[in-house]
Amino acid sequence: MCPREGLRLHGVEAARGPEAPPHLTGGSGIRAGANTTMARSAAQAPGPGRNAGREAAGRGGRARRRRYGQHFLEPAWVRRVVDAIDPAPADRFLEIGPGRGALTWALAERGVRILAVEIDRGLAAGLRERAGPAIEVLTRDVLDCDLVEIVASLAPPASGAEPSRVRLVGNLPYRVSAPILLQVLRASDRGARLDDAVVMLQEEMADRVTAGPGEAAYGPLAVAVWLRAAAVRRLRLPPGAFRPAPAVHSAVVALRFRPPARPPRDRVRFDALVRSLFTQRRKQAGTALGPFAGRHGLSGPEVFRRAGLDARRRPGELAPDELVALADAFADATPAPAAPAGPLPAADALPAADDAAPEAD
Repeated sequence: MCPREGLRLHGVEAARGPEAPPHLTGGSGIRAGANTTMARSAAQAPGPGRNAGREAAGRGGRARRRRYGQHFLEPAWVRRVVDAIDPAPADRFLEIGPGRGALTWALAERGVRILAVEIDRGLAAGLRERAGPAIEVLTRDVLDCDLVEIVASLAPPASGAEPSRVRLVGNLPYRVSAPILLQVLRASDRGARLDDAVVMLQEEMADRVTAGPGEAAYGPLAVAVWLRAAAVRRLRLPPGAFRPAPAVHSAVVALRFRPPARPPRDRVRFDALVRSLFTQRRKQAGTALGPFAGRHGLSGPEVFRRAGLDARRRPGELAPDELVALADAFADATPAPAAPAGPLPAADALPAADDAAPEAD
């Protein structure tokens, strides 16, 4: 159920980035990526983070492990997050990084079935001890999992009398939030029957997922999401919603999966075109597309004329459906490229994070 799956979509690098200090590497359910020496140094370092972990343990919970960037959701905010998720009794959930299970138990109270993926063995063991028949715990790195198989295992029989949805929830640490999101999007491409995904993200990443044309955060990730889902920001979480408090705000974002109104005729060419445009986003779009168009015997402005678009606009001003129109116009003029043997090429390097996104208690 959990083979490795390499992912790149629309110019967004989906592999793990360079190894980062423990406080940048995210939460449970995902491999931290920090080396042993860095993790040991962080664990031994004095300061509020270490004391807060002891404080959490003293309240009956398991001590925070800094190498997973664990920040636990305060009880006062759990109900707000559950309300943002809006579960129905017949729903079935895949939860990424349940932590101590505060969100898990709150969802279970609504009568749903949950499969929780948790990388921290100690936390996973604690969850299993308390889990009822409606909760299953899988001790895995979610990036090693085949989400299509997992979602299929949660899907109800086609003949089921009660309508139900398969949904994804969880907190995604910043350093690997893009890879996980792209893994979810690719699973949707491969036929995973996910109704939606409601995830907690660092606010900067939430901006990149929900941004529209003309906004500073708009880029290949927002385009990749648009092609498969409608993204809506449901809730803003201040640092004080977690213990210990992170240095950043977070947001709850909902992705409602649906087919695009106008899918590109050639996904491979669309990926390449988006990547080419956004690597030169400060130039006029016709100029930015020039090198890519030139490799196929065309000019950037010519492709824009074929699509009926103004080549003097900036790449970040082009709506996703206009990018589709560009790719289709380009496809009309040149032969389709061969599909790549492996993952799509990478571009649009992810910016550094100030802190890991917090995780559910």
